[in-house]
Amino acid sequence: MAKVETLKPGEQQSMFAPDTESKKGNRSRKSAAPARTASPERVIDLKSSSVLAVTAVLHTTDMKLLDAYLKDAAGPEGDFFTNDITVIDLRELTGKVSAIDWAAMIEMFKSYRLSPVVVRNAPSEMESAILASGLGIDAVGLARSATLPEAPVIPETTSAAVAPPRNEAAMPKTEPSMPPVQRQPVQKQTTGTMIIDTPVRSGSRIYAPNADVIVTAVVNPGAEIIADGSIHIYAPLKGRALAGAKGNAAARIFALSMEAELVSIAGVYSTFEDGPDPKLKKRPCQIRLVGNRLEIKPFDSSF
Repeated sequence: MAKVETLKPGEQQSMFAPDTESKKGNRSRKSAAPARTASPERVIDLKSSSVLAVTAVLHTTDMKLLDAYLKDAAGPEGDFFTNDITVIDLRELTGKVSAIDWAAMIEMFKSYRLSPVVVRNAPSEMESAILASGLGIDAVGLARSATLPEAPVIPETTSAAVAPPRNEAAMPKTEPSMPPVQRQPVQKQTTGTMIIDTPVRSGSRIYAPNADVIVTAVVNPGAEIIADGSIHIYAPLKGRALAGAKGNAAARIFALSMEAELVSIAGVYSTFEDGPDPKLKKRPCQIRLVGNRLEIKPFDSSF
């Protein structure tokens, strides 16, 4: 039988002391400490996130035509893109999709510093070949197309969206070489403002989702400011500014000193290989989208 010990009046036995004596002369009994299990080291965190990506909407599967366009878009030095994540969209190939050599397609995009990761709006018969090439299928895009069939096509523009051809130097180019996509006059309203008080260094990329951006310091060459709303730069704009990144054609760009490499609103680009027009250079300017072209004027001009 188990032995039961009782305490005499006035005696207390600590619950916390590892060694206790119930009576004088008794042997000290050491309670066994509970075994500890080592906490497993953190291996991986899986989280959903939004990323900025180039969307390449194919209008043809002719590799020679695609290669020629990308070569032109990458610019004379081939450095317009910076290993940007790329979504290949097949929505414009409806009814004329032929077999695609996906390995060659991926290699071609990578040669111009674009990194394809997923294919959107692919017909079901192409999915096995796409997956075998290492690309993913954008199931979200397919679901969105199925649930909103009447929605207007809105361009998914990003920091490194395909630029217009650069055959002609000097003046800005605003007409895209591929057929223009349909735009909404006004996209979803922005919900906030991002304020940047420090210089934006070359190679930096700042994106304000569903917001305007205010920059009070210089935007250096090679830097990018991207916003779903408008962009206000109260300092020299020497890099790139892309407003209305989700298709907001009402967005605008304001710069205290116009020295930009590239400006864009809702996917319509103007590039300045030799700098802005002398009438605009280093002057306060406002940039807005009028129809399918960008209008760039100094503040002292009437719009």
